[in-house]
Amino acid sequence: MKTVILAGGLGTRLSEETSIKPKPMVEIGGYPILWHIMKYYAHFGYTDFIIALGYKGEYIKDYFLDYSKLKNDFTIDLKTGTITNHNERFENWKITLVETGKDSQTGERIRQLKDYVDKTFMLTYGDGLSNVDIFSLLKLHYSELKYATVTGARPPARFGHLKIEGNSVVGFNEKTQTDSGWINAGFFVLDKKIFDYIPEENVPWEDKPLQQLTKDGQLACYKHEGFFQPMDTLREKSILESLWENKLAPWKVWNE
Repeated sequence: MKTVILAGGLGTRLSEETSIKPKPMVEIGGYPILWHIMKYYAHFGYTDFIIALGYKGEYIKDYFLDYSKLKNDFTIDLKTGTITNHNERFENWKITLVETGKDSQTGERIRQLKDYVDKTFMLTYGDGLSNVDIFSLLKLHYSELKYATVTGARPPARFGHLKIEGNSVVGFNEKTQTDSGWINAGFFVLDKKIFDYIPEENVPWEDKPLQQLTKDGQLACYKHEGFFQPMDTLREKSILESLWENKLAPWKVWNE
């Protein structure tokens, strides 16, 4: 099964970094968040990726073209022109990189991938990490018999919770998620029928397509009670960095 990753947005709220690179290439622990997402899917055995490019798509292309060189130690003999790898490390991934337009909305990016995907495929955004159970997500999708399934997650809380007595703080909880409500966390499973819902109008996927799927009773929801954290701001990037550096990253399920 193919996994589509939307990687073409501008990432304006991370402009300190995205002025020189696309948002999915902003690094967490020395690796692009896109790499973390792909490693997560690969843990479940899904290694056939389609990446929808847009803003600074050439940066992503160059990264994967140079991936082996960046991951391995090697010796270059300038006299003979030979290169010797010392620790051959690679990922068993197939990656299709598709230019979908710098100014394309998410719906338009998906629409352009119709000929690249099979009857059922997965889709996610290139800027959020989670420990959603992909196997359980797929099981729900097949049991519901709908054209689309979205993962719903609890929204991360913006601020820590203070417990105050008088003028003294007696408790502080830097909560990672709120206790109520659900948001679109991405991690979709989609039937190819969804392309009938995407007009040729350069619309967001989250607008007309998902709204019409909902009206037609064709959108199921997998409720994920675990970790979910988008990376829209420098603060959220710092949260992910801290989790990774302290070996507390819930999405780190693979072994190196």
